[in-house]
Amino acid sequence: MNNIPALPQNIVKSLINFLYQEAKNRGFNRVVIGVSGGIDSAVVAVLCKMTFGNHLQALLMPSITSSKSSLTDGVALCEQFEIPYQIQTINAYDEAFRVNHKDANLIRKGNFCTRIRMALLYDLSQEIRALVVGTSNKSELMLGYGTIYGDLAYAINPLGNFYKTQVYELARLLNIPKAIIDKKPSADLYAGQSDEEELGYKYEDVDSLLVDICEHYDDLSKLDAKKLLPLGYDKEMLNSIIPRIKKNLFKRTLPTIYEIK
Repeated sequence: MNNIPALPQNIVKSLINFLYQEAKNRGFNRVVIGVSGGIDSAVVAVLCKMTFGNHLQALLMPSITSSKSSLTDGVALCEQFEIPYQIQTINAYDEAFRVNHKDANLIRKGNFCTRIRMALLYDLSQEIRALVVGTSNKSELMLGYGTIYGDLAYAINPLGNFYKTQVYELARLLNIPKAIIDKKPSADLYAGQSDEEELGYKYEDVDSLLVDICEHYDDLSKLDAKKLLPLGYDKEMLNSIIPRIKKNLFKRTLPTIYEIK
């Protein structure tokens, strides 16, 4: 199925205006962003460069298990587009967690590193008085591919309403390096991690389902795999993706606060 919406005309100009206006509304003219060497952060970094010029700081934060290409591709991107950047390894934090939590599984280790990265981004934002810009796309947000108080922590996010396949279109519009566009999507939580291998499906297939879900449901908590079967989707796929969406809905809601009555 190819039901992914085409990108609107002048989308790049519109995104630049969004970033500029949202930062201005909050009293900022400078932003910080974590660059991972992946396609989402590459797109956001280039958009921020186009918006803020050199009033931008990228932070590259490799861990013990980060792939070599994460750093090399991230650096190459920053140098090609003249994006100011710093490299700050998180190996010491990563190692300390591993020493103190020897029983931690790969997900716990990955989530810890993700939260350390965001802590460093917010520290840098305080140091240079800048706004933290997020890089999560709509597919990741719906599927729960994100860590609370980690990569889901940011002030503004230009990609949150774009499906992953649309991010690839944006990347081509922005002339993102082919090495980044062609690599397998990965949160780089641990060595060899792959989004599509974990999902069991390619993003273009999952995105088609997500588009139909958004067209038929305003409340994702009421998703029902049986009701989506007539749309022609594989039953196994529905039984895998639908529970995943519902299970991770809590990541997209603000903390519930007790109301005094």
